[in-house]
Amino acid sequence: MAEKQHRMTRQRRIILETVKGLKTHPTADEVFGLVRKRLPRISLGTVYRNLDLLTEQGIIRKLDTAGQQKRFDGDISPHYHIKCVKCGKIDDLYFELPKPSSEWTANTSFQILEYNVELLGICPQCQKKMKQH
Repeated sequence: MAEKQHRMTRQRRIILETVKGLKTHPTADEVFGLVRKRLPRISLGTVYRNLDLLTEQGIIRKLDTAGQQKRFDGDISPHYHIKCVKCGKIDDLYFELPKPSSEWTANTSFQILEYNVELLGICPQCQKKMKQH
């Protein structure tokens, strides 16, 4: 079955520019608030649909963190994320992790294709606040 190509509408282009222009890994609601400054009549549903479509096309990444709102990343290069456990801020980390090995599959019949790593820590701003109290 041929994959349906979606043209880059003006709305989709502005949503993409917004996500790619941010390093903060915004939620869909945050993207909506920013896009509305340029497109006052756009709906939240349109933003959600376009973010999902851009994710499906591999143009942006969706970050699924357990128990959190989904966030989006305009940087699709291979990298990982670290999240502050105090304020929720997310930063990018660029380093190599080991490839899945036979050790990993010893206790499962699954074929491992990839894995996700979520690193947790305390950001510099929250560390400063903690030292002040």
